[in-house]
Amino acid sequence: METITLTHDNLESEHICCAIASDKDVQVKSKKEWLKEQLDRGLIFTKMNVRGKCFIEYIPIENAWVPVKGKDMMYIDCLWVSGQYQGKGYAKELLEDCKKRSLELGKKGLIIISSQKKKGFLMDYKFLVKHGFYSVDVWNEIYELMFLPLTQDYQEPHFNVQPIKEEGLVLYYTSQCPFNAKYTQVLKEYCDQQKIPLKLKHILTCEQAQNAPTPLTTYSLFYNKVFITREVLNARKFEKIWGQIYEED
Repeated sequence: METITLTHDNLESEHICCAIASDKDVQVKSKKEWLKEQLDRGLIFTKMNVRGKCFIEYIPIENAWVPVKGKDMMYIDCLWVSGQYQGKGYAKELLEDCKKRSLELGKKGLIIISSQKKKGFLMDYKFLVKHGFYSVDVWNEIYELMFLPLTQDYQEPHFNVQPIKEEGLVLYYTSQCPFNAKYTQVLKEYCDQQKIPLKLKHILTCEQAQNAPTPLTTYSLFYNKVFITREVLNARKFEKIWGQIYEED
């Protein structure tokens, strides 16, 4: 199947693959604005020529929106193949294309975050191991920094997560995930109505992200410095989580 790589010339006309049909949706607009800036910083977004979740997004480690230390590497933000496109070799094809391009750009390895416990929006751990990745660091006892060497002369990367300083209920997020443009406000409105103090920490630059208290900068909810979830929450899902927190607190 044909692949398409986003550029400034085709960004506005191409579907960005997440589960949002309308290009006029605020979520799509937010993601594309973020992509425009990151394309100039070396981000590569390649997808199969379909209107579905079948794509890979990666960026040089020095410009990645994560607190990870490494040199001459590519950080994979997202490798996502789902639904009818699974089981057809597309994930492998996208990964192989990433490896080829990264080598051409002089990179020595690929990095991605995964978990041995199945987690939504994370590439399958077994798939990564099958294709040569191995774990080099762990955060919060669950999330692993997976590394694939592309050359012989490399130094393994590692997390560089900073301690969280904020007490209470705090949400760190970026505009990398289009759903945040909608659901962070949904969560804030719900918390305001229920008089639940919530601090929104919108990470606006990769420098801020590289000094964040979480490697899951796309979306990380904390309560009293304890990580709660990376799942983008609607009001109903948050209500269930908050009930559990309230009982334990």
